[in-house]
Amino acid sequence: MHILKKAQPNILVIGDLMIDHYLWGSCERISPEAPVQVVDIAKETTVLGGAGNVINNLRTLGAKVSVSSIIGDDENGKELLGMLKNIDVNTENIVTQSGRKTSKKSRIIAVSQQILRYDRESKNEISQNSVNNILKALESSINAYDMIILSDYGKGVLTQELCQGVIQLSKIKNVKVLVDPKGSDFLKYKGAYLLTPNKKEAILATKIEINNAKSLEEALLKLKSECDLGISLITLSEDGIATLDKTVEVFPTVAKEVFDVTGAGDTVIASIAFALSAGKTIQESAAFANLAAGVVVGKIGSATVSIAEIEEYEATLHKSTSDAHIKSFEDIATLVKHAKENGKKIVFTNGCFDILHVGHVKYLQIAKSFGDILIVGLNSDESVSRLKGPTRPVNIAEDRAYLLAALEAVDFVVPFVEDTPYNLIKMIAPDVLVKGGDYEGKEVIGTEFASELKLVDFVDGKSTTKTIEKIQGQTC
Repeated sequence: MHILKKAQPNILVIGDLMIDHYLWGSCERISPEAPVQVVDIAKETTVLGGAGNVINNLRTLGAKVSVSSIIGDDENGKELLGMLKNIDVNTENIVTQSGRKTSKKSRIIAVSQQILRYDRESKNEISQNSVNNILKALESSINAYDMIILSDYGKGVLTQELCQGVIQLSKIKNVKVLVDPKGSDFLKYKGAYLLTPNKKEAILATKIEINNAKSLEEALLKLKSECDLGISLITLSEDGIATLDKTVEVFPTVAKEVFDVTGAGDTVIASIAFALSAGKTIQESAAFANLAAGVVVGKIGSATVSIAEIEEYEATLHKSTSDAHIKSFEDIATLVKHAKENGKKIVFTNGCFDILHVGHVKYLQIAKSFGDILIVGLNSDESVSRLKGPTRPVNIAEDRAYLLAALEAVDFVVPFVEDTPYNLIKMIAPDVLVKGGDYEGKEVIGTEFASELKLVDFVDGKSTTKTIEKIQGQTC
């Protein structure tokens, strides 16, 4: 994850752009003119749809994004260009085709229920002149891209000629092309590095009913062979992602709660493209995409995901190594910001945790019960020596941090060099600050930055000092 946090690949998205338009209101009566509901509109919102959702995901992951597509010479086209520029997307390769309608899907929603949707768009294939213009623009700019994504929503932009033109150019320049396909004929994507069909799409394209490991392998092999793919891949919804490189591998899903699968496919292809561009293997990229999808399906509506959200989510699964849970001040600031934005309750405690024992574990388990995310501030070796004496710590900070991070109750460990975690608490501003019961009636550092202070009694007879005394008594 550390490498991905620093990655800024330049990725080109080619596909069907559209505006998702929402009219929000309430409904309290039936029209006297016809048996239909009357919706009193309170607000309007617009978001990028179609290939725009792939673009949004790439931007939130940290990629530099360019887009190539066809829009109409209409007000919707101008609005769409403005939306892209507002999120710092390069729109130089967007071509205007006279007479074409820019896609805009309007939804009327009352009391959280979609009442009606009406579309304004052109769905016929783009003109030959538009195909030529896109390919000409790509030929002059392709060296700038680390990866190309074809996002097909079946609205006429990704014709067979355009797809093949893009793929052939990319092969000459050694740039991978990833495709989110549409329809049942995948031959127009022949020669791409990989496709990301879901199970239903793969069944339609291969005419193989995927119902066990054998049929899954047959479908992957058929896609790889017939479409001349570098990697064959099928997304399996709640069962994860299956890939075929040299052998078939299935990466199980890691979603804890599923509220809405809208846009999950866009998140998967954006995540795989981002990870591959950063030098990750297909196996690492598929695992990363599973984590990303696990985040977005826990949100309502077509959603995006950031590295910080994925990192936070992975920590809660406790499937990562201890190293992944040990954070710097800068890292934890970003994670805390995202956690709070998503309504998570932050708990903080601190200590030396020199020789880990049952008293520590029970204390941390109780601390975690006060919220959603437990952050543990850990004294550096120098500060432990100043606080406990020259013979301490017994275990160096790296070892102490690693052991703490391995505990299920602990989400993140942040080492600090001062004698107190004042600056760390100030930066985190936790919802709950936890200290030992021996602080009853005493001043607790950092309480002014926390919403609540909780005191937890230690387990009688369990302490690092007593453990050391016992060891010394046995060896004397």
